[in-house]
Amino acid sequence: MPDLRDLLRAEWRYLTTFQQSDRLWQMPLAAALCTGLPLLIGAWFDRTGAAMAASLGGLVFLYLPPTPLHHRMVFLMACAFGLIGAYTLGTLSHFVPGLMVPVLVFTAIVVTMVCRYYRVGPPGSLFFVMAAAIGAYTPTAPAEVPAAVGLAAMGTLLACLIAFFYSLHALRVRAAQPVAPLPPAGFDDVVFDSVVIGVFVGLSLLLAQLLQLEKAYWVPVSCLAVIQGATLRAVWTRQVHRILGTGLGLLLAWGVLLLPLDRWTLPLVFMLLSFVIELLVVRHYALAVVFITPLTILLAEIATLGQTPPGELVVARFVDTLLGSVVGFAGGACLHSPGFRRAVGGPMRRLVPARMRGREEGS
Repeated sequence: MPDLRDLLRAEWRYLTTFQQSDRLWQMPLAAALCTGLPLLIGAWFDRTGAAMAASLGGLVFLYLPPTPLHHRMVFLMACAFGLIGAYTLGTLSHFVPGLMVPVLVFTAIVVTMVCRYYRVGPPGSLFFVMAAAIGAYTPTAPAEVPAAVGLAAMGTLLACLIAFFYSLHALRVRAAQPVAPLPPAGFDDVVFDSVVIGVFVGLSLLLAQLLQLEKAYWVPVSCLAVIQGATLRAVWTRQVHRILGTGLGLLLAWGVLLLPLDRWTLPLVFMLLSFVIELLVVRHYALAVVFITPLTILLAEIATLGQTPPGELVVARFVDTLLGSVVGFAGGACLHSPGFRRAVGGPMRRLVPARMRGREEGS
C-alpha cells in the first residue's frame, strides 16, 4: 500500500507541476491574430467556412524560432511550405478514402524526419499532421481544392507577416539566440523513430476507420501528441495529461457550442482560446489541452457547425482522444524498448544504403 500511495503521489506531482517560462506576452497575442484574423476576414465576406483553411495555415506562426531575424523568417517560410504540402495531400486523400491511411503515414514519416534532422522544436511535426488529418476529413468538392489550398497558403503568408512585425519587437527587448550548428543525424533518431511514429499514427487512423468513427481526424493527432515524448515517463505523462485535459476541455467545448455563435463571435472566441493556449502550453500541458480541445473542434467543424448536436460531437471527440492516446502510448513503449529497437531497427538499417548513413557512422 505505501508503494501505491507513493506512485499516486508521484503521478499527482507530475500532473500539478507548473513549468517556468520567459515567453513574451505579445507572442500569444500574435498567435491569436494569426488564427483569428482569417476568420474575421471570412466573416466580413460571409465566408467563415472557407476561411477555416486560412486559419489552419496561421498555425505556422508557432514554429517561429528565437534566432536572428534573417534565420527565423527563412525557417518560418520553409515550415509554411511544409504545412501547405501536408494540407494539400490530406485534402486530396479525401476523395479516395482508401488512401487516407497511406497518405497520413507518408506525411507523418516525412515531416517527422525533416523536423528531427533540422532539430525543429515543439510542436514538431504535430501541426503538419493535424493539417493533413483535418484536410482529409473536410468536405470539399474537387473543384474547390485549389481555392482551399490557396486560402491555406494565404493564411501562412499572413502568419509570416505578423511574425515579421512581432520579431522586430521581440528582438528589441530580448537578444536573439545564435543559430546552433546541426549535430550529426543519427539513424535511430531520424529514420527509425520517424518510421515507427508514422506507422503508429497510421495505425491509429486505421483502427478509427475499422471502428467506423465519424470524422476521426483527432485520433492520429492525439496519437502523435502522446508518442513524441522524449522518454517513456514523458509519454505516459502526456497520455494522462491529454486524456484528463481533453475530458475537461470537452466540457468547455460543450459550453462553447451551446453559445449563440455567429460569424462575428466565432473568431473572437477562437482568438481568446488561442491566446490562453499559448500562455499555458509552455507551463502546463494538461491545462493547455483543456483549451486546445474546443479550439480544434471549432477549427475542424466550422464548415458544418450546428449540424451535429453538441453532446454527440463531444462524446465522439473523447472517444477519438482515448483511442489515439492508447495507440500513442503503445507506440511510445515500442520506441523506448531496447528489444523492439534491436528486432526492428536492425533489419530496417540494412535496407538503408551505407552512404546514406555516412554522417551517423562518422560521428
